Amino acid sequence: MAETTASKSTVKFIVTRQESPDSKPYTEEFEVPYRPNMNVISALMEVQRNPLNANGQKTTPVCWESNCLEEVCGACSMVINGKPRQACSALVDKLEQPIRVAPMKTFPVMRDLVIDRGRMFNALKKVKAWIPIDGTYDLGPGPRMAESKRQWAYELSKCMTCGVCLESCPNVNDKTDFIGPAAVSQVRLFNAHPTGEMNREERLEALMSDGGIEGCGNSQNCVRSCPKGIPLTTSIAAMNADTTKHLFKKWLGV
Repeated sequence: MAETTASKSTVKFIVTRQESPDSKPYTEEFEVPYRPNMNVISALMEVQRNPLNANGQKTTPVCWESNCLEEVCGACSMVINGKPRQACSALVDKLEQPIRVAPMKTFPVMRDLVIDRGRMFNALKKVKAWIPIDGTYDLGPGPRMAESKRQWAYELSKCMTCGVCLESCPNVNDKTDFIGPAAVSQVRLFNAHPTGEMNREERLEALMSDGGIEGCGNSQNCVRSCPKGIPLTTSIAAMNADTTKHLFKKWLGV
């Protein structure tokens, strides 16, 4: 049975490391002094400050990414005890030892826990997950949204491109080009915007292309793993309906 951190003066970590994108991964154990309320990031910072492994041998500091430290930027996504999540909100007191930390496997590993999330950002580019403007001049206030519509749209806007939903999805891997649930949900968000809907058909066409919405296998892992509680499966269902309607309209020439 795994020990709880509260009973230890040190915390044991088993970190999956990788020297470069082409090198083989390996694991290295570390023990860091326990402090109440510490998170995984603070433990990694301790390793960085004093890069000694559990055998007391000098080693290279562990590389990872982080920024906001309050579950907003999505940069510190990694697999902690088998679950993809944010390291900043992973409290050591609530984790079983040894704490196993590894990079997300859906994305190419650059070094240690640093990954290349380019696949996700390219998916957002593919579906044009932004509102285009035709100049830098002041266009004035845009159209108002109904409050009921604004409320659910705000929930979709909480996406922080952390990549956890892609890591959890069995249909996102190196054998497929599925864009993943985050991009699909962003299409719903921007198509619902009074200005963004001007590019509605363009986004739906992107969802209907190779690697689009047909790649979803409805495992629903994404909605269970999303740290922001975004209704991803609801968005996927809505976009399934919209792309079907768009396809029939194209067939009928209307």
